[in-house]
Amino acid sequence: MSDAVLTRSKVVALAVPVMLAQAATASTGIVDTAVMGLYGTKFDLGAVGVAAVVMNFLYWAFGFLRMSTTGLTAQAAGGGDRLEAQTVLQRALLLGGALGLAILILSPLLKLAVFQPFEASPEVKSLARDYFDARVWGAPAVLMGYAITGWLLGTGKTGQLLAFQIVMNGTNAALDIWFVAGLGWGPAGIGAGTAIAEWVALAFGLVLVRKGFSRSGKLFDRERLAALINANRDILIRTLALLFCFAWFVNSGASLGTATLAGNEVLLQFVSVSAFVLDGFAFVAEKEIGEAYGARSRARLMRAMRLTSEIALACAIVITLAYFIGGGWIIENFVADADARAVALDYLPYCAAVPLIGLACWQLDGFFLGATQGKALRNAGVVAAVLYVGTDVLLKDAFANTGVWIAFLTMYVWRAGALGVYLPSMIAKVSESQPPQPARQT
Repeated sequence: MSDAVLTRSKVVALAVPVMLAQAATASTGIVDTAVMGLYGTKFDLGAVGVAAVVMNFLYWAFGFLRMSTTGLTAQAAGGGDRLEAQTVLQRALLLGGALGLAILILSPLLKLAVFQPFEASPEVKSLARDYFDARVWGAPAVLMGYAITGWLLGTGKTGQLLAFQIVMNGTNAALDIWFVAGLGWGPAGIGAGTAIAEWVALAFGLVLVRKGFSRSGKLFDRERLAALINANRDILIRTLALLFCFAWFVNSGASLGTATLAGNEVLLQFVSVSAFVLDGFAFVAEKEIGEAYGARSRARLMRAMRLTSEIALACAIVITLAYFIGGGWIIENFVADADARAVALDYLPYCAAVPLIGLACWQLDGFFLGATQGKALRNAGVVAAVLYVGTDVLLKDAFANTGVWIAFLTMYVWRAGALGVYLPSMIAKVSESQPPQPARQT
């Protein structure tokens, strides 16, 4: 547990490694897209876009492992229960391994269902299935990796988190180039390279968190398991709702043609970078707010919310300006297909607005995740998804891909507004008059 007063310099010191780690995470999709853009056709590029959405939907449905692990670890640390902070990691690793193995076993059935809703061409779907067949072998490693990531964030070991992501993405980049540019495996090579990289990263991550195995509390304690299950259930529903929004966005573009699908996929990599980088501040907020909840300190809570948001806003402005100024050059030089490149250039301004418009909902996510307020996250996610789909349906027919992008931007507004309704009650749950609970002896 850290008793030091949070300062702007501490926020930056914690956030910079997370931002770099998140940028490294985003680089997985960027490298995949860049390699396909340079060495493939628009069908290959579109296939990677569709398959990546499918895999992200499948894996991030279990993103609650990362989110709940961060919040519960930080709250245990804030309350002085170091043994429970270690046991949280052990529970999450066991759960992640079991769920990942289930995904792998059920993958033949999953493949039959997950590509059906997309309106992409048969050639694109066939190539996307090749990617899926290779990538799904990394499922247990991915979900156990979420547990490692959550624990490193919850304990403030952001430098180690950066090392974990560098190993993952460096391996992925090298294998992508070898399998696609060297061996000509196409989208299947992208999937295989990523799956192997996920296992390499897991092995490295287990070394990083080895101190989390020095002691073990009651892994199957009924009260702790109930808290974990409740938090995970609500965050799962919230995550599914948000992933549905991204899948809907990709499918809306696909219904307008392969070139639109591919161009939008290129721009989604810009969105991913901005979201992942700015999430660095939200992740710091998760840790600090989790500790504030564990220590029952409203002053720490309010200070963490204010300081992380101030610095995140400044960073969002910089990213938006960078996209407006340099985004066109990146697209011109890294997208070989002329049709996909034209779409990406036309809609770059909408993409460049995402960092500023999305900042509020990303910060609020961090606040509520740190406080493990799953019900608020669940309800807000569902409301935002319903409003976004309604907006897209109203605008796409009239304005084509312009309507698709405008609706996508409003999705961030709906998310922020829906969470903002719950913010006063979240703050009210922390009382300075309520002392922290003593550490449990086990």
